[in-house]
Amino acid sequence: MDPSRQLYDAISQDRQLTASLYRQALNDPGGTVKRLVVLAAERGLSVSPEEVRRFVAELEDPGSRRWLDKARGGL
Repeated sequence: MDPSRQLYDAISQDRQLTASLYRQALNDPGGTVKRLVVLAAERGLSVSPEEVRRFVAELEDPGSRRWLDKARGGL
């Protein structure tokens, strides 16, 4: 499975983390991408900032799309 997908699936299971990332993305989108890369590494996954951006840009989940629309500036 794609490491970006694995990270997304893990994050989506943690409501507190999801909310924290959403709040951060509203104020610091670039920092959120960096945080996602760190979160991936903590889970033994290797993703680059570019892979994170590409994955998020391709999401078709309506809730995630709303998040992306609000945080688009830095992602």
